[in-house]
Formats: sequence, C-alpha cells, structure tokens
Amino acid sequence: MPRYHYRSCRDITLLARNLRKNQTASEKLLWEVLRRKSFSGYKFLRQHPVFYRIDNEWIEFFIADFYCAKLKLDLELDGEIHEYHLDYDSERDAKLDNKGIQVVRIKNEELEDICMVISKLTKIIKTRIDSLKDNQRTNTPAFIF
Repeated sequence: MPRYHYRSCRDITLLARNLRKNQTASEKLLWEVLRRKSFSGYKFLRQHPVFYRIDNEWIEFFIADFYCAKLKLDLELDGEIHEYHLDYDSERDAKLDNKGIQVVRIKNEELEDICMVISKLTKIIKTRIDSLKDNQRTNTPAFIF
C-alpha cells in the first residue's frame, strides 16, 4: 500500500478530488446517508486529507473516506483489498488515534443492511460526543482567585 508523501498541498487536493470523482459503489451508498448534515446534524467530508506530519520537504497524510472534524471521527469503508493491508491499516489507525481521531471501520458487506450501519453509527456518535465532553471537562483549566 503506498504511503502518501507529497511536497505541495495542491497535489494533495488534486488527489482527493480524483478520489471523490471515482467513488466506489459502497462509498456512494454511505455518502447518500452522510451528505448535507443529514446524519445526526454533523457535517461529514468525503475523501478528506488528514495530515499527521509536515516537515520542510514532505507532507505526510492519510485520506479519510468520510471525516467529521467536529467529532474527530474517521469512517473507513473496507473492501477486499484491506484484508491484505492489515499492517498499513493498523499503523494508520494508531497515528490517527494519536491525533485524537477515532477511526471506525465498516466492511463493504455490512452496507447491505444499511439500517444496521446507521444504527451502529448513531451509537458511535453518541458515545463519541460523551467522550469529547468528558475530555473538555478534564482539560478545562482551573482558575485560582
């Protein structure tokens, strides 16, 4: 599996646009559920670059299938190809987790029962909201008067 290392944001934008234009059938199906804030009122972006390291010469990033910035949630659709890239996927998930981004993997076959996927995502979002609220409470600085 290729690792993305680019020198310019323009190249990354072009790559993401190309991926959006060439969606898989599974991506199209899930996008119909997520688009226009129609799912739980949260905005999801498709084929969105998530940067994890930028140095003087290279930009290293992953492209999330569907990303919600407010929830810091990455939804990944996994087809057959992912069975052969388990190491890459686990490395990617760990790097995103270090940035506070939760990765949820959905197998393409699961989309055959879209109601089950919607129910699963609704539960994940509720749990994620609670988790983010807890983090905000514990990270709030105490004021000393």
